[in-house]
Amino acid sequence: MRRRRTLVGLCCVTALSIVAIVSAGADPSKRRLAEALDAIVERPALRHASWGIEVRSLKTGAILYARNAEKGFRPASTLKLITTAAALDTFGPVARLRTTVETAGRLDALGRILGDVYLVGRGDPSLSPRFDEEERWAVAFEALADQLFAAGVRRIEGRLIGHEGAFSGDRRGADWMLEDLTWGYGAEVSALTFNDNVVRLELIPGERPGDRAVLEVVPRTGFVTVRSSVLTGAVGAEEDVTVRRSPGSNDVRVFGLLPPGGEWEGEVAVEDPALFAAAVFERILAARGIVTLDGVSTSSEALPHHTRVLAAHDGAPMARLIAEVNKESQNLHAELLLRLVGLRVLGQGTASGGHEAVGAFLERLGVSQAGFGIKDGSGLSHTNIVTPRGLASLLVAMDRHADREAFRQSLAVAGRDGTLEERMRGTPAEGRVVAKSGGLQAVSALAGYVSTERGEHLAFAVLVNNHVDLWRESSAAIDDLAVALATAR
Repeated sequence: MRRRRTLVGLCCVTALSIVAIVSAGADPSKRRLAEALDAIVERPALRHASWGIEVRSLKTGAILYARNAEKGFRPASTLKLITTAAALDTFGPVARLRTTVETAGRLDALGRILGDVYLVGRGDPSLSPRFDEEERWAVAFEALADQLFAAGVRRIEGRLIGHEGAFSGDRRGADWMLEDLTWGYGAEVSALTFNDNVVRLELIPGERPGDRAVLEVVPRTGFVTVRSSVLTGAVGAEEDVTVRRSPGSNDVRVFGLLPPGGEWEGEVAVEDPALFAAAVFERILAARGIVTLDGVSTSSEALPHHTRVLAAHDGAPMARLIAEVNKESQNLHAELLLRLVGLRVLGQGTASGGHEAVGAFLERLGVSQAGFGIKDGSGLSHTNIVTPRGLASLLVAMDRHADREAFRQSLAVAGRDGTLEERMRGTPAEGRVVAKSGGLQAVSALAGYVSTERGEHLAFAVLVNNHVDLWRESSAAIDDLAVALATAR
């Protein structure tokens, strides 16, 4: 019995010694990182929120920290990382999308086109002032009109048809909220997209309280009818502006109160964007002296045989397109890219075709889609589900991709630009974190890359769900996590 007790005692001492040796030999930097991140995640203000985190070494691919990394979370706009990575892989960074003006009609000696003319969209998001240094809203259409005039065209003896046949199916993402559809961030998808398929409304107060506020609509084309009854409030009044658009129409009502010295602006989505584009192009042609006899319409049918190109515009390169999506979190452009991937890979310019092609891309990269349920390309859907592990794996894989630099440069830089311009400014994370942010009701997220003060390079994904009215607190906590990563030792 004495010998047995001695052996048991020796075993216990040995076991404790092994634990001590393992603990002493554990990576101290990894342990310190876990302690720093745990302290942020466990803040009392966010104790009811759900956290999903994974941090990976880009050098080795090793997981340095994980919390609920294989659980499903709503990603909000961090989903755009998946869409833009697939688009970059599919097209390459220098590919450009072409918009053309075509006809099967004859151009006679009097400058008349004897037949219809088609303005053919192929999904280019860059027919937008955001891609012009001077932010001219019609620069691409003006260039097309100049080409037609130079070719001798003076009259279209037929219709001007906005052609959007490259895409089909749902024009908005699955499970988008009804209130999203009025605003520019919920704009309708079309293969012929112009000015981000929105009009911008700008209000400034009148001279005196009770005066009608001054309304400006940009572009003012007449395609969207805007009626405003917004009044100028008394000094000290609170801003209270409401916008309503009748479903399926382009009739917009604006009403409410605007205080003296204030200003208000918002972007309203346009119904039937291909018709909007054609109507604007008709006005620009008229300003150049080119008359359209039979007005404008739209078509998704196949183009007539023997059409020829009269004018063409090549859009911004793909690297610039994905940078606009990721830095500025542009929803419509992400939805266009999703359908473009489906069109290029499967010949299906649909959301479902895009999802199938994106899934094949992720599989090829070795990114597990376990727990994924993706409904759109932008992250606006409240029923999208991804895992932190899946996002982190994508980031690691894209760091090894042939177009890794274009992908990394598409991300917002902490404290410098895009959606992160005002975040992490003046902290060690400024300039060291490049990432895609995300936010929806009760969702905050950030995923991207960190270059630490020690010279290490990390990928990370942080998804916070189910925080109620605590967006500011959750975003601050995520920023603090990014700072902790940047200063990890």
